[in-house]
Amino acid sequence: MTETSESQAPVRQAPSKRRGASVRMRLLAIALLPTLVIMPLFFIVTAVNWSSRFDNLLIAKVNGELTIAQQYLSQLLENSDLRMQALAESSAFVDRVVSQDRNAVLTLLDTKKAEMGLDFLYYINGDGAVWSSPRFVDDMGLTKWPVVSQALAGTGSAQIDIFSEFDLGQVSDNLAEKARINLVPTQAAVPTERTEEARGMVVHAATPVEGSGRSGALVGGVLLNRNLTFIDTINDLVYPTASLTEGSQGTATLFLEDVRVSTNVRLFQDERALGTRVSAAVYETVLERGEVWLDRAFVVNDWYISAYEPIIDSFGQRVGMLYVGFLDQPFRDAKFSTILTFAIAFVVIILISVPIFLRWARQIFAPLERMVRTIGRVEDGDLNARTRVEDGGEIGRVAAQMDNLLEQIQERDRELTRRVVARTRDLEDANRRLEATSKQLVVSEKLAAVGEIAAGIAHEINNPVQVIQGNLDVLRVQLGDDADLVKTELRLIDEQTHSIFLIVNKLLQFTRPDEYAEGSEEHRPADIITDTLPLVQHLLSKGHIELALELESIKAISINRTELQQILINLMVNAIHAMPDGGDLTVGALDAERDGKAGVLVFVKDTGVGMAPELLTRIFDPFFTTKQGEGTGLGLSITRKLVERYDGEIEADSVVGQGTEFRVWFPATSA
Repeated sequence: MTETSESQAPVRQAPSKRRGASVRMRLLAIALLPTLVIMPLFFIVTAVNWSSRFDNLLIAKVNGELTIAQQYLSQLLENSDLRMQALAESSAFVDRVVSQDRNAVLTLLDTKKAEMGLDFLYYINGDGAVWSSPRFVDDMGLTKWPVVSQALAGTGSAQIDIFSEFDLGQVSDNLAEKARINLVPTQAAVPTERTEEARGMVVHAATPVEGSGRSGALVGGVLLNRNLTFIDTINDLVYPTASLTEGSQGTATLFLEDVRVSTNVRLFQDERALGTRVSAAVYETVLERGEVWLDRAFVVNDWYISAYEPIIDSFGQRVGMLYVGFLDQPFRDAKFSTILTFAIAFVVIILISVPIFLRWARQIFAPLERMVRTIGRVEDGDLNARTRVEDGGEIGRVAAQMDNLLEQIQERDRELTRRVVARTRDLEDANRRLEATSKQLVVSEKLAAVGEIAAGIAHEINNPVQVIQGNLDVLRVQLGDDADLVKTELRLIDEQTHSIFLIVNKLLQFTRPDEYAEGSEEHRPADIITDTLPLVQHLLSKGHIELALELESIKAISINRTELQQILINLMVNAIHAMPDGGDLTVGALDAERDGKAGVLVFVKDTGVGMAPELLTRIFDPFFTTKQGEGTGLGLSITRKLVERYDGEIEADSVVGQGTEFRVWFPATSA
């Protein structure tokens, strides 16, 4: 029986050790899997998604900038038509035409051409006679242009037209020379054997002239080739100061077909890239297929986030392109820097957290391994073996219970030995075989006790192991707490990215155009006014302006809080700017009905310079501004759109030298 028990001991010991090793590996895997596998995968997916959103935001941005440039070009054409119409309807011009005073008409045309900044201006009557400034070589078959023939038929318009070298020469040799641009070999452009572009892109405006039964048309034009004022105005409007990231540069260009005829893109430091050509990919997309290009593109000598739109002439043909874009590399550098910073912070977190996890894991592994080694020594017959684990947790309690059981077994063994010795002392000489049997009994009982210990330990360990398994969830929670050690860095990363966002974002955001309003809630305008005042307090203090509040309204309106603040800020900032030498600013909210409907009237009143009636009628027009050299003229236009979005009304009264008052009315909620 003894030999059989001893031969089974190693068999029991090996599975016990294998179970211990398995628990160790599982605990390590559970502890490190989120940090070394899941978190890196999450970082990679987040970085890729944020990068994609960041790129989409850049495309949305340049698309919005192209819209602004296109609106400016449309406004230019509309203004050209209106100016020609105003001249054609003026009494000075009509009287000269009716009197058939050719010299007087030519003198007036010369004067108005200079005043209006035109390159040519002429009158053509119904019989085809042309009176022009400068004097045309011949009439060039002027009625071939749709804008001219339509004006003769009674419909005025302004269009973009392409004048050939011959057409320009018939107008003026100087105009033909001004339009001529030498072509510059350009990387990635469509191959060509041409060496110069002699055609001219012209803003061509014509309006009908009626007077005493005589009909005709007044026609004027501005050459856009080398027209740097035109292209720089677009660039300043689209890319005001500080609108791009540091190191980037906004550009705008007008193309005649694929040739840059007016641009602020630089070929060298101080030389504009006139005569360079667009890439073949953009040429095919925009000029051949008539689509808008919104993507990265190689511009002269670098990559830009670019937007190209085809230009259509009066014949309905695609004859050129309007372009806006900004340097791509600074944005790519910023994106790379953000991802690199995020990656470095992520690696630092892992380097800090993994040793902490391993240390915590060892605090669990070490007691368990000591318990396993103790069991092995007991199975080998060393009843003096003890775990001696000093731990105040559940594992310590199990180890202490195990030591207590081993003490009981050892004491039981001693007691059993004493009893056997006492019983056999008197029979030692008479019965040696009985002594041998007693020894076998001792060994048998020892083995039985060991089996009992093993069963007890297995029972006692089962519950603590479940507790240990539950505490692994605590480790995951503690992982989140450790992240607080670097919470400042994590917060900084979240802010970059946007929006892309914006980061993330927009990195959130986490990506980032669009392109790209929030829901409305009930708010009391009086409360919003109070909350908005701190946002302009620094301007009030700086401008020595006294503020008065008249907040008598108690009704609420349905509106987005941020958009109402934007309306108030636009009106108050305009009022502050109207009082450069200080003054009084009154802001109030009153309950007021309109057309029998309850509402709230918000008003902003200043004692500034005021506006003349002719200016007051145009203050809500896009791009109209009284601040020469400042602003884009979009503030009040956007304010009116926000007011009308919520079924509101906005109006203004102004007296020169006395001040201006803006009144905004919103319908009140039914509650």
